[in-house]
Amino acid sequence: MDRCVVLVDAGYLLGAAASLLAGEPARSRITVDHAALIQGLRERAEADTQQPLLRIYWFDGAPDRVPQPEHRRLRVMPRVTVRLGALTRSDGRWAQKGVDAAMHAELTELARNRACSDVVLVTGDGDLLPGLMSAKEHGVAVHLWAVQAADGDYNQSEDLVAEADERRVLDRAWITKAVRAKDTGGSCPPPPAPRPEIAAILSAPLPEAALAASAERASEAQAAAARNGPPAPPDTGPSDDTPPAPGHKGVPTPKDLAALRAHSTHPDRTAAQAAQPANATLRWSSDRGWVERGGPLGEPAETASLPTLAQLTSAEQRWADREEDITTVGGDPFEVGQVFARRWMERLPETVHLQKLSTMYPRIPHRIDGELLRYAARFGLLAHKDDQIDEHDRYAIRAGFWREIDVRAAAEHVPAGE
Repeated sequence: MDRCVVLVDAGYLLGAAASLLAGEPARSRITVDHAALIQGLRERAEADTQQPLLRIYWFDGAPDRVPQPEHRRLRVMPRVTVRLGALTRSDGRWAQKGVDAAMHAELTELARNRACSDVVLVTGDGDLLPGLMSAKEHGVAVHLWAVQAADGDYNQSEDLVAEADERRVLDRAWITKAVRAKDTGGSCPPPPAPRPEIAAILSAPLPEAALAASAERASEAQAAAARNGPPAPPDTGPSDDTPPAPGHKGVPTPKDLAALRAHSTHPDRTAAQAAQPANATLRWSSDRGWVERGGPLGEPAETASLPTLAQLTSAEQRWADREEDITTVGGDPFEVGQVFARRWMERLPETVHLQKLSTMYPRIPHRIDGELLRYAARFGLLAHKDDQIDEHDRYAIRAGFWREIDVRAAAEHVPAGE
């Protein structure tokens, strides 16, 4: 068959591009326009081989072979087939398993069946040498493409280079049409800062009972650390449900805050303590752990009337949402929260729902919060060890949600109930 096929080792292509553009092979250091990259590969392959393209095979690794956002976008593009191997972590580094074997099998099968006359290999791994030689024996012309090396040397197996029929180097000018280094200064907006009422609650002095409980927990932690070895370095990142607060060492637990609320209403409290509102309570990111849950039935009455996104979404909208998720949503946790919030707000029948939710910051009602996290799980954000979303990713998801809510609520300027 007078057609060409492109086999891409994504780990090699994107890792070498990251080395060239960002100075290190970490794919997290680059952003990729996959549509432009695929189009560039197709045009270059057809020009080099003088044959029409049959298909581009994209070989990559993924944790538990679960497609990541980029794989989901790629596999719906015309003439693109995604093949996934495993991605495992060893000695602090990620390694692909099964990708080379899959490329070898595909290459030999295409050649044996005479499915194409030319094969373009975008790889640097010498493990593919037997497959390359087998393809040549079946009369297939093998074109080996390299990404320009950052140090000007080879970044491919010399045996592959020696056996290839044709060679080409994809230089910086070609790579930068679809790939660019990320701005290390960070272009993603920071999560919303804690609001004054939350900071005030966190910085308020705890009652003696709560302080004693905190001291008891600290003593237990020290004893456990003495038994189990030196303590781990403190986590300075944001916690899942509680924004960081200045002036308070250790975030009070719901039990501490319940005690604080009870203490604030005690008749013997001091004048300074009286300044703290009697109904002060920390509103968490979801109803789980909220001090006031609205009685034994669980859900607070003021949140029961808020509709979920599923209730607001028609079958046609659901289909369109899936298309948008696949083709345009990148899967960044902050972005995922923004997309979910934007859809929820656009489909609200009444503005009052938006105003009501805005006053609940930073607590997201449990039904909506659960729906938000289930939506985020579609983008491969699960930590595969325990099928839970990483703590910092959950914080970023909810921060993105609130950022979108705050922007829309500020633009509306509609008082609740109007």
